[in-house]
Amino acid sequence: MTSSFSLKKGTSVSRDPVQAATDLHRALDQPDIKLAVFYCPADIDLPALAQALHARFGDVNLIGCTTAGEITPLGYLAGAVTGFSLAGEDIDAATQLIKLDPFDSTTCSGEVQSLLHGLAAGGDQQISAANTFAFLLIDGLAMQEEMAVSCVHQQLQGIDLIGGSAADDTRFKATHLYYRGEFHQGVALLSLVRTSLPFLAFRTQHFVESDKRMVVTRADPANRVVFEVNGKPAASEFARLVGLPITELTPMIFATHPVVVRIGGQYFVRSIATVNEDESLTFFCAIDEGIVLKIARGVDLVQNLTEAFEKVRATIGPPLLVLGCDCILRRMECEREGVKEQVGQIFSDNNVIGFATYGEQFNSMHVNQTFTGIAIGQSA
Repeated sequence: MTSSFSLKKGTSVSRDPVQAATDLHRALDQPDIKLAVFYCPADIDLPALAQALHARFGDVNLIGCTTAGEITPLGYLAGAVTGFSLAGEDIDAATQLIKLDPFDSTTCSGEVQSLLHGLAAGGDQQISAANTFAFLLIDGLAMQEEMAVSCVHQQLQGIDLIGGSAADDTRFKATHLYYRGEFHQGVALLSLVRTSLPFLAFRTQHFVESDKRMVVTRADPANRVVFEVNGKPAASEFARLVGLPITELTPMIFATHPVVVRIGGQYFVRSIATVNEDESLTFFCAIDEGIVLKIARGVDLVQNLTEAFEKVRATIGPPLLVLGCDCILRRMECEREGVKEQVGQIFSDNNVIGFATYGEQFNSMHVNQTFTGIAIGQSA
């Protein structure tokens, strides 16, 4: 830890919003906070929590969102309030709220440009991909991730972006983001962080492609519905490819057999949410007509995650902090396979603070069943 950078982390397991806010403030409070981030369960009293947080943190640049599980210094928890604060001369940050309902790309582009110019004006270092990264929190039920992340990343001039979609613990009713003393819906929060410390944006997924192809022949991308695959009803064709009757297509099967799409020489996961009565499939992200998908097969999640953090350490050394966004489907798999504690320990060992999401963002892409992160290392 350097004298010009200060990190504080903390967790409260209290279900009382005033006590949780008190615990969090006690853990994160420090002079000259540039950015503070927290995650909380969706079923806590959000208005009371917002009031208590604002009373304690005041005008601090504090942002947060509801989750489907929290990644804390104690590992993976459910129902906790956890977060971190960054302070010191080696860190500067600025945050912008972006409206999603309706989403306007021209307005969004202008807001990102203003955020860049404002952060640049606040220091003597030019903003660049070498010293700045972007962190995005976004409403996980607004169905605007693809448009928003594409628009934002276009304006970032090569700056790496990672992020996560706010969640509500698989209720799929309402997700909330905290900004300036209130919880909001239908918004995204973009934070730019400039630092002289080394950092690395990375992602990992424990799936590899198979030779089973699915060409999307009819779809409604705006509503994330695929009607036909290979010219046949989507659900029955998917069931045929995975060797199951359509009646056995459950969320567990979809989590075990996601599909991947190849973009720029890399594969990105696209997960199926539900089967509809007309044998269409609803996805967790937009799927365009004409896209070629491949059914994926899983590899060992624990080994894959371990190797990902080994690469992080080999690149920037032991991380002081990792801003982590982990898909809810990955958390569910960890619970099903009995490896949640192992994964939680890996997160703890690598100083991850984050949450279980309804989707993840990496640069210009909205993805599923992926862990995305920004690791911040120590100064040379």
